[in-house]
Amino acid sequence: MAFLFKKIRSYQKKKVNRSWYGTVMIFAVLGLFGSFMALPLVYTINNAFKPLDEIFLFPPRFFVRNPTINNFIDLFNLMANSWVPFSRYIFNTLFITIVGTAGHIVFAAAAAYPLAKHKFPGRNVIFTIVVLSLMFSPHVTAIPNYMTMSFLGWIDSYWAIIVPSFAYPLGLYLMKQFMEQIPDSLLEAARIDGASEYRIFWQLVMPIVKPAWLTLMILLFQQLWGTDGGYFIYSEELKTMNYAMGQIIQGGIARAGAAAAVALMLMSVPIIIFLFSQASIIQTMSSSGMKE
Repeated sequence: MAFLFKKIRSYQKKKVNRSWYGTVMIFAVLGLFGSFMALPLVYTINNAFKPLDEIFLFPPRFFVRNPTINNFIDLFNLMANSWVPFSRYIFNTLFITIVGTAGHIVFAAAAAYPLAKHKFPGRNVIFTIVVLSLMFSPHVTAIPNYMTMSFLGWIDSYWAIIVPSFAYPLGLYLMKQFMEQIPDSLLEAARIDGASEYRIFWQLVMPIVKPAWLTLMILLFQQLWGTDGGYFIYSEELKTMNYAMGQIIQGGIARAGAAAAVALMLMSVPIIIFLFSQASIIQTMSSSGMKE
């Protein structure tokens, strides 16, 4: 199996024939658009450190003049007075997000592998159903999901949020499309060497489709991180951090500073996850191209 893994890691470096002027122009255009897209993030960061008089200033200022951490102090004081500890909200959010994201990646990859690399009756029909399911909004499937979770007795539990996330159709579609690019000759060589299907899947296929499941990790992590439990969780001790923060935001003008701190806290974690995963995605995409 050693030569198979060497083949996976090997790639050809492509030389780009571009003038110095063209390179400068490309970086200038990318920098312009990148700066424009970063404006909401920069404004949210500045807004979180603004005192109340600057938050309500009209016309509003983009950058903070007198930065303060009083907004975060007010936020922590509010959460400290809650009858449910703030650490409980953090645990609920992390548990739902991590288990739901990891479970979806495993289920999506395990379902996509036979659809992409094994021929069996009904394969095209199943994939067509998956593609059609992409057309439906989550609001359309909310009632069937609620009825299913109620039948299983999982209402007011973590699993009412986690289990439906396993069936995220975009993940199965993306994994299947990536796996179809894997050469069949590579899999046949592994079978000839005596590798089982499970070993081929975990040690050969999953490293090759790393860009796909890293992308899924970012998308689903962001989706689950922002959930508030909806109609599935009623107990206060099972609520997520997004729900607790939402209650603070609804406190009115007096809590405008704490609300600005809330916006930054909810935004920061998905951004950090993306920053750590972005380098791996780019590196893997540049080295995962394979040919027959």
